Amino acid sequence: MTATANSARVVGTDDVAPNRRRGGDVRTLLSPATVGTTTGFLGTVTLGPGEVVTEHWHPYSEEYLFCVRGTITVRLDGDPVTVPANHGVHIPIGVRHRLMNEAADEALAVFSLSPLAPRPELGHVDTEGQPG
Repeated sequence: MTATANSARVVGTDDVAPNRRRGGDVRTLLSPATVGTTTGFLGTVTLGPGEVVTEHWHPYSEEYLFCVRGTITVRLDGDPVTVPANHGVHIPIGVRHRLMNEAADEALAVFSLSPLAPRPELGHVDTEGQPG
């Protein structure tokens, strides 16, 4: 199926509910569930000061994370990597990662994962408990 201007869907952060299961405010905007994507998905993560997204890894997908505002520390297999605004980081398949906002200001990032796992429940493997 070819996408046309008539079949394209625009989805905003206010159009989807936040997912706080792993911490932060994660919103998956473009996905199989929201727009019928077949190769990956895209979303945002907002972290207040001190907030985290708990450690997990993706057995099928690599992740791209672009920090739009603030600074995010990403622990990749335990090693901290600082991602300031207007910078991105690639998270390879199978690498454990945890997102942290260690700064005093809110941070906002855009993420994309591809390819899709064969089933949604196979997309994430949690390696630490839920926050709080």
